[in-house]
Amino acid sequence: MSAGTGFALLNRMTLEEIAGQIKIYAEQMNSRYGYVVFDEWAVLSLAENKARVLFYTGPRNDDFLKNFARDLGSLRTDLLGGKYGPGDFEFSRHSTGTGFESFMVLGQGLYLICNNTSESMDTIAQNPRWLGAQVPFVEFAEKVRTSPLAVSWDTKIFTKPG
Repeated sequence: MSAGTGFALLNRMTLEEIAGQIKIYAEQMNSRYGYVVFDEWAVLSLAENKARVLFYTGPRNDDFLKNFARDLGSLRTDLLGGKYGPGDFEFSRHSTGTGFESFMVLGQGLYLICNNTSESMDTIAQNPRWLGAQVPFVEFAEKVRTSPLAVSWDTKIFTKPG
């Protein structure tokens, strides 16, 4: 049984499965929105008070972790507060530039960071297509809620494609 939930979790996703799901749901969001919603997706482990990138796709592979503390911005309190469970997410309406727009809890100490490095969440939300683009995001959150990410010592760490 998972800690504090009162029910057994039947399924756990691997990092490889989560990475595949991110690609699928990002494409669905972009299709519904008509443009790229988030150009940066990262799976992080914050275990032992250390940020470790487990998966990353986006335009600033080398600078993502280096600027993590600054880019976390207004999401910092919520992300580090520990009050969210798998599938829960939060958006920051006013982040700009490389400041993170959203996070989702993928499992204990495991998070998905979603970001648009050129538009703010407020600007994205002004597009009437944003409402429809949220549907795949929420569907992904529900999938994570029922099958959170599990990372083991033998988990493959993704690297930047050559």
